[in-house]
Amino acid sequence: MTASRREEPVVTVLTADDEAPPPGLELLEGRAAVRIATDTATLRRALPGSQILMVTDFRTGALERSWPAADRLEWIHACSAGVDAIMTDAVRSSGVTVTNARGIFDRSIAEYVLGLMLMFAKDSRRNIELQQARTWRHRDTETIAGKQVLVVGAGSIGRQIASLCGAVGMLCDGTARSARAGDTDFRRIYASETLLDRLPDYDYVVVAAPLTEQTRGLFGREAFAAMAKHARFINIGRGAIVQTDALVHALDAQQIAGAGLDVFEQEPLPASHALWSLPNVFMSAHMAGDFIGWRRALTEQFVDNLDRWREGRPLFNIVKAG
Repeated sequence: MTASRREEPVVTVLTADDEAPPPGLELLEGRAAVRIATDTATLRRALPGSQILMVTDFRTGALERSWPAADRLEWIHACSAGVDAIMTDAVRSSGVTVTNARGIFDRSIAEYVLGLMLMFAKDSRRNIELQQARTWRHRDTETIAGKQVLVVGAGSIGRQIASLCGAVGMLCDGTARSARAGDTDFRRIYASETLLDRLPDYDYVVVAAPLTEQTRGLFGREAFAAMAKHARFINIGRGAIVQTDALVHALDAQQIAGAGLDVFEQEPLPASHALWSLPNVFMSAHMAGDFIGWRRALTEQFVDNLDRWREGRPLFNIVKAG
């Protein structure tokens, strides 16, 4: 894109039907004409004539069902780091550019991961149980300095995790599609294909990878069996990267020492699921990156990119070029 767009583009904002439009949309006044869609029917009505689609519902299937109505679409922006719900076969084969919200959630997620590691090391769950029981019981706990961490997925979120872990004296390696040396955040980056060989060496294994055909179901029985028995497993990537039944088995069989989970194969996690009752598990409701003000920050990031689009400058955070 080289020529500037002087006309006011049409931007369709796709949200979930149970959520309000994102805060900060008033920033689009004078920049774009805005249409709001919340489901397949409203998206089909909004897409004709729209050049830009901003997606805040990262679980949506509405785009795939409404795709034939996208007659002028040039750019899709995902208000999330993951774009798996957006990257349908039709989008992949189209000339539409796709961008994401890389950078907004990185630090918050890294802080969440470090917090989980500290809670495991300091036996925080047992402290809370003893406090509720009004029981005074002295115990020795672990330190995290010197512990070995493997981050599966050495992207921007993985780098923030490595940076924080390094700041407290942990030793952090990563995996990526190809091995790399001389990295500024990781001691070493191994090729993803060597994952099973690497897993036994780490005290903490953190999944920060996107969901792709290569990562779907990556952590099953074989992977958990390869981990050290004292190791803790943390997933802040995507739920479908982990085979939940295999994780429950590994925890029940004490193949691993614990798990910290923010994402799940099925969300919301049913109240009857076995994970709720396991004593060596910390769980949260897909919120590791959601800090106070994050929704407006996403809109502001999109507006910054929209200004670049209108001025004919290259977009940032491109996942798929048009």
